[in-house]
Amino acid sequence: MGLKKKLHTLKEKYRGTKMAPAFNAFHTFLYMPNMTTESGSHIRAADDLKRTMNTVIMALVPVLLFGIFNTGYQHYAAIDAANGITREVSLLENFLTWENFSLGALKVLPLVLISYGVGLGIEFIFAIIYGHEVEEGYLVTGMLVPLIVPVDIPLWMLVIAIVFGVVIGKEVFGGTGMNILNPALTIRAFLFFAYPTWMSGDKVWVHGAREMAGTPDAISGETVLGKLAQGNEVTTSIADMFFGFMPGSIGETSTFLILIGALFLLFTKIASWRIMLSSVIGALVMGLIFNGVVSAGWIGTNSPFYTLMDTTFWHHLLIGGFAFGVVYMATDPVTGSQTNRGKWIYGFFIGFLSIMIRVFNPAYPEGVMLAILLMNVFAPTIDHYVVKANVNKRKKRLNVKTA
Repeated sequence: MGLKKKLHTLKEKYRGTKMAPAFNAFHTFLYMPNMTTESGSHIRAADDLKRTMNTVIMALVPVLLFGIFNTGYQHYAAIDAANGITREVSLLENFLTWENFSLGALKVLPLVLISYGVGLGIEFIFAIIYGHEVEEGYLVTGMLVPLIVPVDIPLWMLVIAIVFGVVIGKEVFGGTGMNILNPALTIRAFLFFAYPTWMSGDKVWVHGAREMAGTPDAISGETVLGKLAQGNEVTTSIADMFFGFMPGSIGETSTFLILIGALFLLFTKIASWRIMLSSVIGALVMGLIFNGVVSAGWIGTNSPFYTLMDTTFWHHLLIGGFAFGVVYMATDPVTGSQTNRGKWIYGFFIGFLSIMIRVFNPAYPEGVMLAILLMNVFAPTIDHYVVKANVNKRKKRLNVKTA
């Protein structure tokens, strides 16, 4: 009670000043806002935006921890492979080790600190300038950004991308709840188009690969998706794909932990099961179509698209960032469809287009980012026509009754 009373005293001190939004942001992070509605409230609930964001962060923590261990594991495994040593995955013996964790933390935690420091700093600046409360939307974005970038991305690139994503992708539209594009994906899209060599290729997914590229024992960190796009044989087992023991963006490799996070978000009613399920259905349908094209002999083995088209349709769910994008970004309630029927349409096209872009863009064989951003743009249109169809249906029923 002593701390709460002191914070309340400070709140009264800063009331009406330019720094009031900044102080209130810290105050409400631990305590519920000391406010009540002036008129009758329509909804009574124990949660608020900050608590909702914290729930999503809780669902991301296991993915983050796995990414830290996997960063260290992939580094040492690649060095062993370059020296002719085969490394079999063993959770207790060579994965969940202090050696892997320390290296992974050294690489991943600075990305997290930069993400939150720069992103929240911009949020505070805009709140102080315009005199409104600090919005909590970046709490989740700040955790998503480090998980969808390569481990060795330069910190200055990340800073520039975050500034662009928060200012251009969010604040210019009016802040949290007003943006039309997912901020985390906007940041990744900026990185991809501004610095493509740092976002694709086989030297970006394993720590140290670039520095050792010119040495005899150069290490490589090609992803499963990258190998398939180049027409190479993939030796990674289905189990390793599912559990995440492979190179890739820090938080996107473990489909198993992403599914655990999805179940948690569904249990807490934060994310939409309709979007998740329809995205999976859309991806499977597109994968089946490609498998059918290959089976019919309509595409030759010399085609640059053959290997990805020939990939077993359900394997697409385990490779790349599909699962992560569908669970944590396609379900963003701000940029996704709001109507129930609209969510089915929105999710289906995310899955369908993800696999289509993945196959037809071998230079950057990851389609979920572009598919979600594209459907973010069309989400309001989808909802508009769904609502319009419902209105027309009710009008017809009314005309029938009055006839």
